Amino acid sequence: MSDKLRSAAITSGPQRAPNRAMLRAVGFGDGDFNKPIVGVASGYSTITPCNKGLNILAERAQQSLRDSGCMPQIFGTITVSDGISMGTEGMKYSLVSREVIADSIETACGGQSMDGVIAIGGCDKNMPGAMIAIARMNIPAIFVYGGTIKPGKLAGCDLTVVSAFEAVGAHAAGKMDDNQLLDVERHACPGAGSCGGMFTANTMSSAIEAMGMSLIYSSTMSAEDHEKAESAAKSGEVLAAAISRQLLPRDIMTRKAFENAIIVIMAIGGSTNAVLHLLAIASAAEVPLTIDDFEVIRKRVPVLCDLKPSGKYVATDLHKAGGVPLVMKMLLDRGLLHGDCITITGQTIAEVLKDVPAEPKTDQDVIRQFTNPLYAEGHLAILRGNLAQEGCVAKISGVKKPIITGSARVFESEEHCLEVILAGGINPGDVLVIRYEGPKGGPGMREMLAPTSAIIGAGLGDAVALITDGRFSGGTYGLVVGHVAPEAFVGGNIALVEEGDSITIDASTLTLQLNVPDDEIARRRSVWKAPAPKYTRGVLAKYAKLVSSSSIGAITDGNL
Repeated sequence: MSDKLRSAAITSGPQRAPNRAMLRAVGFGDGDFNKPIVGVASGYSTITPCNKGLNILAERAQQSLRDSGCMPQIFGTITVSDGISMGTEGMKYSLVSREVIADSIETACGGQSMDGVIAIGGCDKNMPGAMIAIARMNIPAIFVYGGTIKPGKLAGCDLTVVSAFEAVGAHAAGKMDDNQLLDVERHACPGAGSCGGMFTANTMSSAIEAMGMSLIYSSTMSAEDHEKAESAAKSGEVLAAAISRQLLPRDIMTRKAFENAIIVIMAIGGSTNAVLHLLAIASAAEVPLTIDDFEVIRKRVPVLCDLKPSGKYVATDLHKAGGVPLVMKMLLDRGLLHGDCITITGQTIAEVLKDVPAEPKTDQDVIRQFTNPLYAEGHLAILRGNLAQEGCVAKISGVKKPIITGSARVFESEEHCLEVILAGGINPGDVLVIRYEGPKGGPGMREMLAPTSAIIGAGLGDAVALITDGRFSGGTYGLVVGHVAPEAFVGGNIALVEEGDSITIDASTLTLQLNVPDDEIARRRSVWKAPAPKYTRGVLAKYAKLVSSSSIGAITDGNL
C-alpha cells in the first residue's frame, strides 16, 4: 500500500463499519475517516521530573496535527527514572525500558495501522527507545524532546543531580557536613526537565537533532520555557507535511546521518551511552555501524563545548550560546559534517543551517572557537585488549592521567564497591573492577554513577580508575571504562581478574590490558563456571535471554 495511507485501508468500505463505529466513540466524525491517523506516543508521568511536563507537549502536538488535517491518537509509554533508581536494584530495569518503550510504540502503531507517529520523551531511555521503534516501523515520524531542567542554584554555583551524588562522596569523606549535604539535595533539581548537564538525555536529544529527526534548536530547550511547547506544535505541522509526501525515517536515518550524530556528540562532549544507543538505533534501521566507527570519527572531531559533567556549563547555557545548530554550522563549514543529509522538514542539513552563524560569539565560552577547542580530539575512546576483545568505551575528557597501571580491586556488584568507597577503603592507584553488571549478567547493565560520584566526592577522581561490564551515567567523568565486552557473565576475561592483579588502562594507545601471562589466564578459564541467572521469570529474565553484547548495542531482536 505504498501509494495510499495505511489507515485508509481500515476506515473505508462497508466491511469497516465496526472500525468506524469504535473510532466515532473516541472523537471521529464523518469527515475524519480518510484523514491520516497519527499516533502521539507520550512518555508523560510523574515518576520523574524528566517526564513531568510531557502532557502539555502532547496536547499541543495533538492540536497542531488536527489543525494540519490529521487525526491524532494519543497513547502512553513507560519510563524509568535513571536518577531515582541509580544505585538500587531498580536500575536494572533502566536499559530494559529502552526495549519496552520501542516495543510498545511499535505495537500501538502497528496494531492500529497508524500513518505516522510523533514520539515525546524526556528521560534517558525514552529517546533511543522511540528511535528504535521509529526505525523499525519506517512510517513518517518525528521526535519531540521534553526539554532540559534548569540548573539548581546554591551559593552562586550551578547544580545538577550529579551534584547530589558527588555530595554523598564528599560527606562520607568528611568534606561536607549534614546541613551542607541537605542543602545540595534541596537545590539540585528545581523543576521539570531532564538532567541538566551534557548527560545522556541531552546527548541523545542532540544526536537526534543532528540526524534530522527533530526540529532545529529543540534539543537544548528548557522544559519549562514557552518555546518548548511551541516547538512541539511546530513538530506536529512538520510531521503532517512528511506524511503527505511520504518522507520516511529511513530516508533520513542514513549512514551519513548516523555519522553526523556521532560527530556532534564528540563536539559537544556527550555521554558514553550514545555509543550503545546509536548502535541499537542503527541496527533497527538496518544501517551498518560498528563500535570502531566511533573511534575513526573521534580522531578528526574536536570537543568544542565546555559542559558538565567534566566542564563548567549546563544545557541551558549551550542553548543561550547558540545550541546544537551553531555547533553543527561550525562543523559543516570545516567539512566535518554531511550537509546533504535530508531532515524531517524535507530540507537538507545545509539548508536548515543556512542562516545559523558559523562562529560562536566572543562574549561567551560555552562553545569554544574552533581554533581553541577544549580538546583537539573527541572524548569517547574505544579501547581494546585482552580485557575487552570486543571493545569497550572510555570517556577521556577531563582526565589528567590518561595512562594508569594499578592494582585490581575486584567487586561482584555495584553495591559492594560503593560500600568500600564510602568506608574509605580505596587507595590512590587502585583500579576498581565491577563485574557481572553487563546486559546479561546484571541483567540490565546498570550505570555506575553512585560509585564514580563517590570517588569524585572523596577527592580520588584523578588517583583511581574504574572498569566495568556495566554502563556509566552521562554524569560520570574521570578515568572510567565501561561496556567491557565480552561481559563477565558469558566468560569474558573480566570474569577472570583476581584481587591484586596488575591492570593497565592506556587512553593514548587505546588499550585495556590484564597484565597476567596467557597461560595463567587459560588456567583460570579452565576452572571458571558461569553463575546461575539472577532472575528466572519476568521481564529481566526475558531480557537476559534475548540481549546481545554491548559491543553491538545490547539489542534484543538481533538473532530472532
